[in-house]
Formats: sequence, C-alpha cells, structure tokens
Amino acid sequence: MPFAISHGARIYWRADGAADKPAVVLLTSIGTDLSLYDPVTPLLTPDFRVLRMDTRGHGASDAPAGDYSLDLLADDVLAVMDAAGVAKASLVGTSLGAMIAMALAPKAPERIEALVLACTSPAMDPSVWDQRLDLIRSQGLAPLVEPVMERFFSESFRVRHPEIVETVRAGMLAQNPDGYRGCGAAIRDMALLERLSAIAAPTLVITGAQDVATPYEGHGERIVTAVPDARHLEIGGAHLPSLEVPSALAGAVRTFLGEVLNGTSVREAQDTLFEAGLATRRKVLGDAWVDRSLTRRTAFTADYQAMITRYAWNEVWGRPGLDHRTRRLLVLAICASLARWEEFRLHVRAGLEQGGFTVDELKEVLMQTAIYAGVPAANTAFAEAAEVMAELGVTPTA
Repeated sequence: MPFAISHGARIYWRADGAADKPAVVLLTSIGTDLSLYDPVTPLLTPDFRVLRMDTRGHGASDAPAGDYSLDLLADDVLAVMDAAGVAKASLVGTSLGAMIAMALAPKAPERIEALVLACTSPAMDPSVWDQRLDLIRSQGLAPLVEPVMERFFSESFRVRHPEIVETVRAGMLAQNPDGYRGCGAAIRDMALLERLSAIAAPTLVITGAQDVATPYEGHGERIVTAVPDARHLEIGGAHLPSLEVPSALAGAVRTFLGEVLNGTSVREAQDTLFEAGLATRRKVLGDAWVDRSLTRRTAFTADYQAMITRYAWNEVWGRPGLDHRTRRLLVLAICASLARWEEFRLHVRAGLEQGGFTVDELKEVLMQTAIYAGVPAANTAFAEAAEVMAELGVTPTA
C-alpha cells in the first residue's frame, strides 16, 4: 500500500490511469474515504492520471489526536503529489476536500493547474461544529450518522439506492473519532474568505440542486464572487455528487479541465463526447448500421444526431452502473411495451448479430413483457423478433 509521510503521519493514496496523462487529485468529504470516487474514477482515467487519497483521520491514513487545520491537510496533499512524482495537478474536491483545495491553491500556486470545487463553502458556523465535536467526545460518531446521511444524499436517492447509503454509513461508523474530530476542527476554524481572491488557478464551482448542506445561496456564490473569473455549474443530486450523479460530475470535470488544459472550446469538448459516444454506438449497433445512419444525416437532423450520440450513447450507455447486455435487454422490454417496433427490430438484430444476448434471453424478456406490459404487446414482439431471426438465419433453441 502506498503511503506518503506528512508531518509525521502516514497518508494513504492510490493512482489510477496512465502516468503520461495530466494529473487530477480527488479530495474527499469529511466522513468518507477515497472510495467516494469509485464511480467517477473510471470515467476520468481515459483522459487523466487520477490520484486519490484518504484524508488525514480517514480510511487507511493515520488519525492523530488533536485539532487539524486546512493548511495541515493541504500539506498532506502536497506530500501525496510528491510521493506520486506529480509536479502539478488539478484538484477536484467535495465539501471538506474542496476546502482543502481552496487552502492549497494560494499556498502553492505553482503546483495547481485548476480547481473544481463541489458542494462546499468558504465559511461555516463555528458554533454548529463545536456542538458536533462535543457530541462526538461524549457519545462517539453514532448520533451524527443519520443526520449526516440525510445531508449527504437526496431522499429519492436514499430510497432507490439503500446499498450505497449503507456503505457510506458503515464507513463513517467505522471511522476513528479522533480523525473526524480533527477534520471537524479544521472546518470550524477555516478562514478562507480572505484568501479566495489570491486563487489564480481557473476555478469551477459545482453545486447540487438538492444539496441542503452547502447550497449555492450563501455558500457556492461566495466562492464564485471572490475567486477571479470563477465559473458556476449546478448539477443534480445532493452533497455527494460522485455517488449520486457520477456521470454528471465526471462530465463537468472533463469538459472544464479539457478547456483549461488543452485550450479546447465548448465545441471541441462536444466533439470529444461525440466521438466517445460514437464508439459505444458502433460497439452496440455495429459499424454497418452506424455508417448508414451517418450518411443519412442532413443539415436538419445533424444536430439532433450529434446530441443523441453525446448523451444517449456516451452519457447513458457509457455509465458504469449496468453492462451493455443488461442495457440491451432493458431497451427491448421498453420498446416492446411502448410499441416502438422499428427501434425494437434494430436492437434485436444488433444484439443477435453482435452476441449481445442469446435467443433464450430474448425470449425471457418477452415473457416478462407479457406479464407487465400485456399479452398483445408480447404477441407483436414475438412476431417482430421472429421475423428478424429469420432474416438473420438464427434458429430458435428448443
């Protein structure tokens, strides 16, 4: 396990991606470890070398007793960059991680390419944090966990993904209380407002549409106002966008850093997303169909086709949560249920030609469709699928 030594403490870190790519350091929220960015990391590694670290007091890093400061935590980041052989990097931080980034940027401007500050604030109510730290001293972390989960995640996400919430909850309960208190003291004592105007790195402030902990009003807006030329972007989700809306966060990071590091325009960034989506589209539908589709573009339809390729085929089909086989079967069930027969036949053909699913799996999807979308829909779907199979020379199994 790689460790960097900073002010006598071991700081755990790991690197993903090719060493010749631009470096991005991902910094975490209080109460989480580097797994906070598990869904985002594979979306960034095609373009970046991604460094992640357990903040002092969290995960596999040491948790010395006593109060920490943002400057101390910033030194930990520099120690990790040194250990990884990274002279300069972009910093992407969430909550506390973004506070650390704001402290580090004016302290070591020569080491920082750009900042992406997600769901954070330059100032918090010290009395609130004093109360929390007193509660931890007397009762441990347990009383804080449920209120924190309610701030970390939107209600709808907690209902839809209890397994992710439970993972974060268990990680927080397992944390060393000394480490949480130390980082809590750094948040309580931060004095960032007077330092923001000294940040020279290009800065993007990201806020969550459902973030009740650090909404744009009163928090993100103060950073945008104080940091020269800072930009703002609102995305979905609550306080931990890397878990709730990872594709949106990764897309924002890639677009912003692509422009900063490569001088790419919005149009060039869109072209990059188009090419990534086109590669997925070819993988799912096959080269022949995609080539025919591209030749049929007109001035009237070209923008629409480009948008679909960027968003449907890159953003949705490229998400890590489901594999392509599962997505293919979902498309078949939905198209059959909605009587979208042209699209249904397209995906039946592509799936069988590309080995995306078996005839038996297709049959089971249509059986399920009969139960939940009705027998007439399934009747037509079986007939449409049988015609495609006959055209392909595919023999149904017994």
